[in-house]
Order: sequence, then structure tokens, then C-alpha cells
Amino acid sequence: MTALAIKNASVYYPVPGKPPVHALQSINLEIHEKDFVVALGASGCGKSTLLNLIAGFMAPSEGEISLNGEVVTGPGADRSVVFQKHALLPWLNVLDNVAFGLKIQGHGKVKREGIAREFIKLLGLEQFEQSATYELSGGMQQRVGIARALTSDPAILLMDEPLGALDALTRERAQELILKVWRDTGKMVFFITHSVEEALFMGTKLIVMSPRPGRISHVFDLPFSQRYFETGNARAIKASSEFIELREEILQIIFADEAGADDE
Repeated sequence: MTALAIKNASVYYPVPGKPPVHALQSINLEIHEKDFVVALGASGCGKSTLLNLIAGFMAPSEGEISLNGEVVTGPGADRSVVFQKHALLPWLNVLDNVAFGLKIQGHGKVKREGIAREFIKLLGLEQFEQSATYELSGGMQQRVGIARALTSDPAILLMDEPLGALDALTRERAQELILKVWRDTGKMVFFITHSVEEALFMGTKLIVMSPRPGRISHVFDLPFSQRYFETGNARAIKASSEFIELREEILQIIFADEAGADDE
């Protein structure tokens, strides 16, 4: 079974003339096939550092990260990243943006465009494949970025606040779209957000991280995305008493962490 394993991972950032900054402390986490793991926590808790470790953009100071039994030593096609800013190439149209990674990998035009069109359709962009990306709305641009990330058929999709720049209504629609893409592809997802409501609605598992140094303080198994697939009514789920009670519990954890960090 596809799995990502993080074992005792710690990160120290060197600071010239000062003691190193302890950014992450003894992170242990497993992500399995079809898991949608969301990381949430106060500012400075190391969420993005953890994502960068999984992506292979940096190495842990201690511990190790492995994917399907292979130690992660750098970036790879088995891990795709979607950032808050989509980083699309404005001189290319939608089709060529989505197919760009496959072109870099050396795939021929017919093959890469065929694969790209599959994900363009999955993300509901069929009518826009010849459009310039700067002609699209912010939500549609993020859909292009997600489609591009999926073309390499990664084992895990890493998403660093991909919806943070969207307006409220577009963000809610994008949450539902990402959940449907996750269900249809069966990919593992590691998703960072600052929104407690978004985390609860989208994840199958929530990790709450505490700052200075960053560590996993709480883990919650979540039922709400599955309920969305069963009912199709996102607003009813977010308005339910169970959802609201858990949202308030998690907010209290994060507020307490922030207060503790300010007192240090």
C-alpha cells in the first residue's frame, strides 16, 4: 500500500552568530493511500517546513522521510506541489501549462497533451484549454495549477494554502472541487491551511501543530468529507453542532498555543 512515513524529523535553521532556530521537533506521521491529511496551527508552527521536507526541497536535521519505503533525498515526480500562488507560465495557454511538466520529462506532444486533457476535463476546464492563463479568474488559475500537479501521477499531492488568496464563495466551491478530485484520483493529500473550518471539512485526518519548536500536539480523525460525499450538502455539514463544537475546540487549542508562544 502507498504510504509516506515521517520518523523523528527535526529541523534546525542556522543563524549566523546566534544559536540555531529549532523549527521542527521530533515529527512522527504516517500518511496512507487515500488519506487527506490537513495541517493546522498558529503562525510559526512549521507547517510549510514540514511540507518542504516531504517535497524534498530541504533535508531534516534529524530523522528521515520515506515514500513507499524509499528515503526522500530530494524532489521527485512522485510528489507534486500546489502553492498558494499558482506559478503558471503566462506565455503558455492552459493546455501547455498543464502539459509543461510532461514536456520537461521528455514526453512527446501527443502523449503529453492527451494526459493533460484528462486532467483539464477532471478540473472542468475543457472550454478554456486554449485560453491564456492571465485571462482566467483566480479560482480557475488554481484549477490549472492542480491539473498540472496531477499530470505526473504523483503518489502524494502537497498543497500549501492553495485556496488562501480566493474570495469566500470561490473558496467554498474550490474546496468541494478538490475533494471530488481527491475522491476520483485516490491520491494521498497533505494540505496546509489557516482556516479551521476548511481543515475540518476537507480532511480525513487533522494534525494540529504547536510552535517554537513546531511539533504535532493533537491528531483528529474527521468524518465530514465522507458525509459531504454522502449528502452533497456542504453548508449543512458546516452548520452541524458536531462540526461547530469541534471547530471551537480546535480554535481554543490554537489560541492557547499562540498565547504560550507570546509569553516566551
